[in-house]
Amino acid sequence: MNIRRKARETALQVLYKIDIAEGESSDVFGPDMEGLAPGTEARRYCELLVRGVIDHGKEIDSVIEAHSENWTLERMAVVDRNILRVSVFELLYTETPYKVIIDEAVELAKRYGSEESSAFINGLIDKIRKEVGKTASTAN
Repeated sequence: MNIRRKARETALQVLYKIDIAEGESSDVFGPDMEGLAPGTEARRYCELLVRGVIDHGKEIDSVIEAHSENWTLERMAVVDRNILRVSVFELLYTETPYKVIIDEAVELAKRYGSEESSAFINGLIDKIRKEVGKTASTAN
């Protein structure tokens, strides 16, 4: 598994646990991070994603809700909601190409979400991407 994919997957797991614990994030980099050794690129990127989603949560959530017709965050599956949060953070705050962001999000949705998750996430991220103006030429 590539480094960033592992980082995204672990970030999703950490954020899922925070979400179901209703925001309690006291030890977010504890046991879930066992597979990512401290100081590694995967660990650093995972920490960037988790901290970014936590620090920019209100903005990220408002962007998601503004683009998801007839869906509130509360109605979304916890997995889908957190895949979207990671993806929107990457769209807004990193130089990761949008195609990579969408591909990675769809793969996470296929692995952890419902049968409909990948199509829902693909469409919503692409809609947001168009709004924020992220282009294919944005380098990683």
